[in-house]
Amino acid sequence: MGCYDCCMKCLGGVPYISLVATLLCFSGIALFCGCGHQALTETERLIETYFARNLQDYITLAYLIQYFQYIIYGLASFFFLYCIVLLAEGFYTTSATKQTFGEFRSTMCGRCLSSTFILITYLLAVVWLLVFALSALPVYFFYNMDATCQTITLLTETPASINQLCIDARQYGLLPWNAVPGKACGITLSNVCKTREFHLTYELYIAAFAGAGITLLALTHCSLYLAVRRMYLKEGRRVETEERKIYNLYGRLQKDREGGGVPPSPYPPQILSDSLPTE
Repeated sequence: MGCYDCCMKCLGGVPYISLVATLLCFSGIALFCGCGHQALTETERLIETYFARNLQDYITLAYLIQYFQYIIYGLASFFFLYCIVLLAEGFYTTSATKQTFGEFRSTMCGRCLSSTFILITYLLAVVWLLVFALSALPVYFFYNMDATCQTITLLTETPASINQLCIDARQYGLLPWNAVPGKACGITLSNVCKTREFHLTYELYIAAFAGAGITLLALTHCSLYLAVRRMYLKEGRRVETEERKIYNLYGRLQKDREGGGVPPSPYPPQILSDSLPTE
């Protein structure tokens, strides 16, 4: 076997669809977990500096942010291992199974394992759809804050009052209603929006939202691919079984002809006697 044939054989055993889904999942999870972790840290810093003066006002938020960061650590580890397992399963079904069992043959354990992966990936896609929706909430908050700051910047050139334009962190559930001040208004809010922390946090939440979307796309892509591949293998096994039955029937007919025997008729004797011509 030449070098070209060997390379083509190796490339033919690569599960490209599983590989693309794995790379998408890796990149999405890395973007979501890395940017989300740093965005939560910057959010705590913004709340502590501009929206709350007492530690007791944002201590609950600080604990929640810490818990979410631990969850991010767990998500990163779980998806890293799960994507590796999915990629390994893709390599197994595309190369090892074909070489060992044939194109459409598989063991009962392999079929059960494939069904389990389909179910788990589908459930993860449903759960991640909720994560994708929740990750849009901080983007919405900072978008409103940035839009209000732009409005304040335009109104500073006119005699209109700008102190009535505020962003209240309490109405978004970030702080309790007795928090002081709990909100930023007018020029104070405009100054907050001009800080480096605000722009960095806003961009990090956008990147985390994009990472959640990429991960959802990868999970959906992977679940659909697994389901289609299972249907393809099932249909291939059915066609192969029918072809094997036809081949066995043809082999028996050949043996009967070689042995000088007459193959039995599939029709009952009564039907044959009725079809004979009468004198």
